[in-house]
This record gives sequence, C-alpha cells and structure tokens, in this order.
Amino acid sequence: MRYELVIFDNDGVLVDSEPISNTILAEYLTELGHPTSYQECVRDYMGADVHRVHGLVEERTGEKLPADFDETLDSRVVAAFQQELEPVAGVDDVLGKLVADGVAYCVVSSSRHERIRAGHCKTGLDQWFEEEWIFSAEDVGQGKPAPDLFLRAAERMGVPPERCVVIEDSPLGAAAARAAGMDVYGFTSMMPADRLAGVTGHFSDMSQLREMLA
Repeated sequence: MRYELVIFDNDGVLVDSEPISNTILAEYLTELGHPTSYQECVRDYMGADVHRVHGLVEERTGEKLPADFDETLDSRVVAAFQQELEPVAGVDDVLGKLVADGVAYCVVSSSRHERIRAGHCKTGLDQWFEEEWIFSAEDVGQGKPAPDLFLRAAERMGVPPERCVVIEDSPLGAAAARAAGMDVYGFTSMMPADRLAGVTGHFSDMSQLREMLA
C-alpha cells in the first residue's frame, strides 16, 4: 500500500530523547520519595503522557505528586535536551525522501508542545515540521494508548485513518495507532520486537524504514 500520511512518534523515533527523559523522570520520582529505576520508567511510562505518571503513583502509593510536578519535570528535561539531545540517526534521510516523493507526514507525541519544539530546535529537525504538523497529548483529553490523538492528526491532515501509517517505538503508542485503525511500523531500537506485538512490521534502523515506506 502507498500511504498518504506517515505519522511519526517523536521521542525515541525522531529524537533520541528516551534515555534522557526516563533517567530524569526516575531521578525526580525517587527524589520525591517514590523510588523508581530507569528500567521501571521505560516499562511503565514510555510512550505515555504525564497523566499516566500521576495516575500510577497515586494508585500505587495513595499519594499525589506535587502541583508543580509537570512544570519542574519539563524544565529539567528541556535543560538536559539543550546539552545532550541528538536526532535519531538516519531520520533526516527518511524525511527528505518523503518530501521528495510528495508524501505528507506529521508528528504525534505524548510530550508537550514546548518539549517537542525544544527537541526539534536542538537537533535541527525544526526545518522539517510546520507548527500545524505537530500534535501533542495537550491537544486531546486522552493520550496514548487511547486513539484520540492519532485520529485528530489524521482528521487535521485530511487523510482517512486506513491510509495512514504510524512509526512507533512503544507498546502504548502502537496500541493507540492500532485502535485508530492505522498500520504501525515498530522501531526496535529500545523496545524488543515482542513488546511491539500486532504491528504491521518491525525495523531497527532508519535505513530499513526508508525502504519499507518506499
């Protein structure tokens, strides 16, 4: 099938941010009295918006996170991005090929708009994305694994869900895309293929994705 819209997850797919953001999240939760390892953050929160963090912490401990948790977490992550963040290797080639072929694309992310833009500016990916091609969990009531954000992106981009393909690296994101009726290619750079069950295909390198989309 020739897809009319390619929808990219952001963290871990466009920018190599998952190790940074999960390390900071684990440290911050531990600092607040909720001991959490990096591996636990990847397992429980990768691909989800911050509401899932609040919900799971309260469910497990009966305690609410501080009112300024989101803002503090974002400020720490953005500061680290300015020092450390890099684009995922080969993603510029993929985007360039889509442009050359006239295929529409956008980004759908559980991160806030501010964090997405900060990452794109640091890595130079801002050249590829107009503001109206960026969709954040801030824009909808329910983030991944609900399909709402993917369906909103498809509607705004003017493409039926069945003509879209989603590039995801997390089980929550893949589940959301499938629930939206879209094909999914699972990126296995951090997540084993068996954790991305039910996807249309797997790839471990952006050169493979370029061939799959062709």
